[in-house]
Amino acid sequence: MPPRKKQETQPKPEQGEPETAFLWERLNRPAPAPRSTLTPERIARAAVAIADAEGIDAVTMRRLATDLGVAPMAAYRYVSGKDELLELMVDHVYGEMTPPEGAKDWRQAMRALSRRTRAVLLQHRWVARTAVFTLTPNQVAVVESALASLDELDLDVDTMMAVCRAVDSYVKGAVDREIGLAELMQEQGWASADETRIALAPRMNWLMNTGRYPTYARYIDEANRKDDAEWQFEIGLEAVLVGIAARLGI
Repeated sequence: MPPRKKQETQPKPEQGEPETAFLWERLNRPAPAPRSTLTPERIARAAVAIADAEGIDAVTMRRLATDLGVAPMAAYRYVSGKDELLELMVDHVYGEMTPPEGAKDWRQAMRALSRRTRAVLLQHRWVARTAVFTLTPNQVAVVESALASLDELDLDVDTMMAVCRAVDSYVKGAVDREIGLAELMQEQGWASADETRIALAPRMNWLMNTGRYPTYARYIDEANRKDDAEWQFEIGLEAVLVGIAARLGI
């Protein structure tokens, strides 16, 4: 019989550390004496760089160790596996989202945070495509920033959170469409918006020629900002903010 393949095992927790402790609880404890220059921040930066360049599927513990120049098991001192590594990565990215302080009112603060969120998610496209639910310090800090901008408006906390989630849903929905189109163009090898339209023209022409979509046909014929994603984002964001202000009288 062939010899059994030796399975890779994860290191045991530090002595006295309960195995039920979650990632952020463990990382919040005083750090033990360093054994190497490896840190959670270095791990996160390296993993994010791989995902940005090659996609989230390229991120493995072994690939990470290679890029960091450490032993394959070294990162397990901080993360238990791919799921916790993903948490670390998402937290690192959300750390880039908090906008500068100094907004004059809630609308300006929400607008700044929304723009920053869009920019960061477009830079790290894999984050928007990550289906795993995470709850990390920097994610909570972003929500805290949004809630704090509403805290002096005499709103109850349920309404404050509903406003934050409405704006966040708009931002992420708009970004998801941008990313989806960019990924389609990349997969198909379409280098520009014009190439994309040419490639999709037969299908679009057939649909419009049915006569069922007269308003959409008018948009296709008359629109001047089809390719201006930033303008489209800003118009939609302003509509959401103005609508919230009108509905709540703030």
